Amino acid sequence: MRVLGVDPGLTRCGVGVVEGVAGRPLTMLGVGVVRTPADAELGHRLVAVEQGIEQWLDEYRPEFVAVERVFSQHNVRTVMGTAQASAVATLCAARRGIPVALHTPSEVKAAVTGSGRAEKAQIGAMVTRLLRLDAPPKPADAADALALAICHIWRAPAVNRLQQAHAAHRQAQTLARKATR
Repeated sequence: MRVLGVDPGLTRCGVGVVEGVAGRPLTMLGVGVVRTPADAELGHRLVAVEQGIEQWLDEYRPEFVAVERVFSQHNVRTVMGTAQASAVATLCAARRGIPVALHTPSEVKAAVTGSGRAEKAQIGAMVTRLLRLDAPPKPADAADALALAICHIWRAPAVNRLQQAHAAHRQAQTLARKATR
């Protein structure tokens, strides 16, 4: 499974590609940050994020895109920029028919470090260890993107089984209703 992790942001949008399957060693294929100037117009910044994400999709051809779910913060301006960058990443993937999964920050932290309240340094250290890197990716947005990809690889099999079970249950209920008519 090849996953592009996206830590959305307008100034720094972290991106990282990880390949592997749950229970086996994972491999980092690429990591970086799509940057936009803080003083540029919003539309130009969104286009720059789109172009950056598209380049990553072209180069790495992921099977899935994992994006950090936007959560409420005190700074509304930051939340808006994060949500807009998240929407751009989701749109780029959807346009290509690539499934997108949203993961909360605490879900990613728990998957990678064992604690949903882990600090940035702990995430960087675990990403370094799990991917057998020489040093934590910099800036933290890049490490967070890799953590998102790792989280998705590890959680996707269980989530898929739950979705399949739920779909089978719904189908059985529909058939039962039709049989009683």
